[in-house]
Amino acid sequence: MDAGHCELTCRMSPTQDIQALHDRQAALGHCVEQVLRSRRSTRAYKPDLVSAQAVLDILDCAATAPSNSNTQPWRVHVLAGAPLCELGDALVKSFREDLLPPSSHFPDPLPAEFGARQADFASRYYGCLGIDRLDAAARSAQTERNFHFFGAPVGLIFSIDSRLTAHSWLDLGLFVQSVMIAAGARGLATCPQVSFARFHPVIASRLRMPAHYVTACGMSMGFAQSTAPVNQVRMPRASALEFAQLAGFS
Repeated sequence: MDAGHCELTCRMSPTQDIQALHDRQAALGHCVEQVLRSRRSTRAYKPDLVSAQAVLDILDCAATAPSNSNTQPWRVHVLAGAPLCELGDALVKSFREDLLPPSSHFPDPLPAEFGARQADFASRYYGCLGIDRLDAAARSAQTERNFHFFGAPVGLIFSIDSRLTAHSWLDLGLFVQSVMIAAGARGLATCPQVSFARFHPVIASRLRMPAHYVTACGMSMGFAQSTAPVNQVRMPRASALEFAQLAGFS
């Protein structure tokens, strides 16, 4: 610390110290809010590479996420280059063969409130791509892009011990969200993808997962193609007043 800075610090009154602390906290809070509000599920990426160290830094940061009794139930495979392409090819092949059981990440029937949101998502998503919802071939081709991580230079596969319960899956979700926020703070875009879960047998075989682990989701990571139409679509969110019940406030 130079003498000028030290002298300035000494001249600050306790009130000024408190105000400076409040100002720094407000600036930090604004940054965090901006990262959270700017997060998007990005489905078109530039070819620019992301270093292994950058991904490790993101994962180290995300690993500060809370977990029940500090069990840290998350596991991650991080792929780039040839391994990324090879997994994508294997997944597309399996998707086209259609031999695996269909996805079951939603109940059937989906309760009306959630079904309406799902339908709205599909309308916005396929609409921005110019794909008619009845055009099965075009929808299928777009779905295949999932398995090549939408052209992102980095693909992540998140897995968890299948012997754990829903509470540990909550911990995994907190970690996955933390990965996206840590990436966003570094200028990297992401897209969480539950579509990978159906293809766990293919993924587990290629990545040599332990027998008791299960694929929870995948994630694309890289630099967003900001002008791509698919990255322009915005999904509505309910306000806190719609889903929160407050009590005891004056």
